[in-house]
Amino acid sequence: MNSIIDASVIVIFSVFIMLVGISFSRTGRNLKSFFAGGEAVPWFIGGLSLFMSFFSAGTFVAWGSIAYKYGWVAVTIQWTMCIGGLVTGLYLAPKWKATGNLTAAEFIKERLGEKVQKSFIYIFMLVSLFIKGSVLYSVAKLVSSSLVFPLVPVTVVLGILMIAYTAVGGLWAVMVTDILQFVILTAAVLLIIPLAFSETGGFNAFISKVPDGFFDVVNGEYSWSFILAFALYHVFYIGGNWTFVQRYTSVDTPKSASKVAFLFAALYILSPVLWMLPPMVYKTINPSLVGLDTENAYLMVCRQVLPAGLMGLILTGMYFSTSASANTALNVVSAVFTNDIYKGSINPNASDEKLMKVARTSSWMFGFGMIVIALIVPYIGGIVEFTLSIGAITGGPLLAPPIWALFSKRISGKATIFITMVSLAVNLLFKMVFPVVLNYKLSRGNEMLLGVALPFILLLGYELYAASKGWISKEYLDMKERKALRKLQLVEVDEEEQLQVKKQNKFGLQMIAFSLAFIALLLYVLCFLTTKGTQLVAIIATIVLFCSLIPLQASRKKH
Repeated sequence: MNSIIDASVIVIFSVFIMLVGISFSRTGRNLKSFFAGGEAVPWFIGGLSLFMSFFSAGTFVAWGSIAYKYGWVAVTIQWTMCIGGLVTGLYLAPKWKATGNLTAAEFIKERLGEKVQKSFIYIFMLVSLFIKGSVLYSVAKLVSSSLVFPLVPVTVVLGILMIAYTAVGGLWAVMVTDILQFVILTAAVLLIIPLAFSETGGFNAFISKVPDGFFDVVNGEYSWSFILAFALYHVFYIGGNWTFVQRYTSVDTPKSASKVAFLFAALYILSPVLWMLPPMVYKTINPSLVGLDTENAYLMVCRQVLPAGLMGLILTGMYFSTSASANTALNVVSAVFTNDIYKGSINPNASDEKLMKVARTSSWMFGFGMIVIALIVPYIGGIVEFTLSIGAITGGPLLAPPIWALFSKRISGKATIFITMVSLAVNLLFKMVFPVVLNYKLSRGNEMLLGVALPFILLLGYELYAASKGWISKEYLDMKERKALRKLQLVEVDEEEQLQVKKQNKFGLQMIAFSLAFIALLLYVLCFLTTKGTQLVAIIATIVLFCSLIPLQASRKKH
């Protein structure tokens, strides 16, 4: 009976989310509305969307595995993301918005030149496909094991659903999904925690059963050097990842861009504690998991404590939070391809209608690439190893130079390419070649430290050398000249376009309010089907219902 209820919840909610996405198909009139929400997205929507774009089923699988094995250090690791958000809000997000560019790739072209831009585009697309393919694999593994379906068809079907949603609705469709998943997963975790504590015999019993050192701030291979390197990595990642830059450029002002990052940072203070408690508690319920089985710790605690229907709800939440993360990446990769390759090089005079067709077609193209990567992830290794290694190898070399270029007038296109390629090559040598040839392998902390420190040191070295020579890069001077010319040109205010943007954003807020009310209704129905936690489900449903009034009220201000 429980499996039927869970499956019904998954189907009902999945269909609802797809209908929400389809409802946004009429809002994408041009690139700015499709990819940047008309640059008028409310900052609190952008902040929640950034938070959920950063989040996926991989959070439960990868960090949940670490929480089960090592305890509190999983929270410490995720608090580095809060540091990244704070630094981004203070310095990087407003700077990105002030550039006036639609995408990070557009800024790279204007500041560092077209050759640098194209090099970064191809590397970024490849890395994005690998990362989001691994994320799709995580959620497909969860769904297939929960519903006892084969992994390959589950991966393909879930991947196609993700692509369809993004290709139809654009940025607003992605952001609405982000908000819904934030609410669903928060509700589910708030249910799991008290039920898990009850299962293990209460909080005091949990404290008495955990292994020694379980609440140490650092533990196992996750040392202080790793935490320091990971914090620096997240400054680059949150402040420079092209997916997240889109959240800073889609709001109205630099001040709003800062608020987007600050909200992200605030949410990452408390949320890691709430997310990591269930697998930590499960360690005291079932301490026998070893190897890759620890990646299933979160799923196992959910199975053991959640009442009928709620397992289906959290699985759907995990899937669509992963979908939100992958959708955001697809949206940005598609934006980069359409705006910076197709429009920039192939067909500069393309009409808005033609560009929209290319945007949607490229979403499908890149999405199928993501599915292929997801299908081969099982042959690459565990999700923790894969995720951290990709971050260590590519994070610093790809993200640090463009961020440096936001502030530096000396860094040139040639220097950027040189620093990126040298950093990538050294990281690959230490990760893939030296362990095989020399039997020498860096620790987890040193691997991450090398990945982020090397490009930073090279950038600083070049900056100091260029300053000693009095160099100012030609690309910087050209950019300043272009911006000066644009200021002199009379920019006509398209009142019709402004009206359409307001309508689009009002519709987005109304859809969020309607969707939250639908979730509350679904939770109320589940109250009649659950055998435990009924009062808690009802309380959370009421809170969600009241929360739906916030976007509804905000939509009434969008005249």
